[in-house]
Amino acid sequence: MSISTIDRGQDYKIADISLADWGRREISIAEKEMPGLMAVRKKYAPLKPLKGVRISGSLHMTIQTAVLIETLVALGADVRWCSCNIFSTQDHAAAAIAKAGIPVFAWKGETLKDYWWCTLQALTFPGGKGPNLVVDDGGDATLMLHKGYRAEEDPSILDVEPGSEDEKELLLILKEELKRDPNRWHRAVSEWKGVSEETTTGVHRLYHMMKNNELLVPAINVNDSVTKSKFDNLYGCRESLADGIKRATDVMIAGKVVVVCGYGDVGKGCAQSMRGFGARVIVTEIDPICALQAAMEGFEVATIEDTLGIGDI
Repeated sequence: MSISTIDRGQDYKIADISLADWGRREISIAEKEMPGLMAVRKKYAPLKPLKGVRISGSLHMTIQTAVLIETLVALGADVRWCSCNIFSTQDHAAAAIAKAGIPVFAWKGETLKDYWWCTLQALTFPGGKGPNLVVDDGGDATLMLHKGYRAEEDPSILDVEPGSEDEKELLLILKEELKRDPNRWHRAVSEWKGVSEETTTGVHRLYHMMKNNELLVPAINVNDSVTKSKFDNLYGCRESLADGIKRATDVMIAGKVVVVCGYGDVGKGCAQSMRGFGARVIVTEIDPICALQAAMEGFEVATIEDTLGIGDI
């Protein structure tokens, strides 16, 4: 795929700017499905409560995220965005945001090197400044800020043996930045006020840093808010799971044996979804209460070992 930056005056990198009109049409539809954000926009846009606030986002660059981005901009924020996943970007959504003049660095199918470069761009504001607020999903933007900050105090932390290709690319780009600007991260962190995190993985990282007195700013745990866990995790996954499977594999679910590992809010939504498509669902769960809930809902409950060689999905 040809990844293009329009010109030196444009501050974005996406797949194809010609997809912008398609993205704009879908954003218009999504706005009707997101009345909460639209109500916030209507009430507070005239007041501009976020005027001058620099916000970096590392969140799936989808149509729904585009509505969030444009709401933040309407409230006065200076926003820069990247995706938190190399495969999740909807290129028409990124194109619409870029065409609206909002810096965005995301395309479907990024390499891991691309991914960390995009994260760096989202954290880099004009004048070498960093964000005041970070909207994170998975904790990678937060990780880059913290690790970069620590590396300026002790460069040896970047000389460790990477445990994955992902970590390898992060260490490489941080080494390059350290050579280019040895005070870059301290300067950025000096005006950083806080971060919101919406995933279990990211929240675990934050608690670990807090326990070790390494957390540099206050953090909002969005992941455990009831409106996220009881709605997005349950009902969102109930709809998106089948959609994702069908888009990726184009297989029929009816008649398949589906193994759902875990029966928390996400697992409940996934199990309901697969049963609704006619699959035979087997649930694995180590928590006895959740396992009992699955059994009471009529699902077969088994250990992971007993499902090996049985599950189709």
